[in-house]
Amino acid sequence: MARPDGRGPDQLRPVRLTRSWSMHPEGSVLVEFGDTRVLCTASVTEGVPRWRKGSGLGWVTAEYAMLPRATTTRSDRESIKGRVGGRTHEISRLIGRSLRACVDLKALGENSVVLDCDVLQADGGTRTAAITGAYVALYDAVTWLAGRKALAGKPERVMHRSVAAVSVGVVADEPRLDLCYSEDVTAEVDMNVVCTGTGDFVEVQGTGESGVFDRARLDELLDLAVAGCATLAAAQREALAS
Repeated sequence: MARPDGRGPDQLRPVRLTRSWSMHPEGSVLVEFGDTRVLCTASVTEGVPRWRKGSGLGWVTAEYAMLPRATTTRSDRESIKGRVGGRTHEISRLIGRSLRACVDLKALGENSVVLDCDVLQADGGTRTAAITGAYVALYDAVTWLAGRKALAGKPERVMHRSVAAVSVGVVADEPRLDLCYSEDVTAEVDMNVVCTGTGDFVEVQGTGESGVFDRARLDELLDLAVAGCATLAAAQREALAS
């Protein structure tokens, strides 16, 4: 079965990382995975949360949100509802965990970086796009700190590995990379994979949505994801070199 946009099963959507998209944050990136667009900003604060003071360790955390009309129908702002939804909270924690995996918190020193990932337009893969873009925003924020000699270690020690993420799934019994929304909602298996630039795993989230999958199919999906993350890591390096 052909994919909605004509891609091969092992092809990513067109990926674009636009740095310094917003003028105020210490790091900002507009990341685009096809029609999915997420604005990732990195805000630096001197000091760390109270529970971490005196440890010599920095802190990196993340918040995720979706604009009311990022999807085909308008959703209410969670601030109006008076509480953050479970899905939003779970994605925020995933992004934070993923980005902490690439940071030496001791070399960061007692500085805090908050990564805000706001979905401007959603067409599947918003959390994986957010992780991929947030890495570049975080890198720029660390570079900003280095320019002010505010780090406890060398900049290359702070960001000692890269991290990117991509979705994979089984649609019409075919393993596919980087699912758009119309594929995601019909997938028999849906998975999000976070990898370092060297292909090591940070996190794997996989679910049999309308069936189960065996070890051989799992290996197929992980191979697709690792190859996709390698391409994304190359796109990150290219963006940071520009």
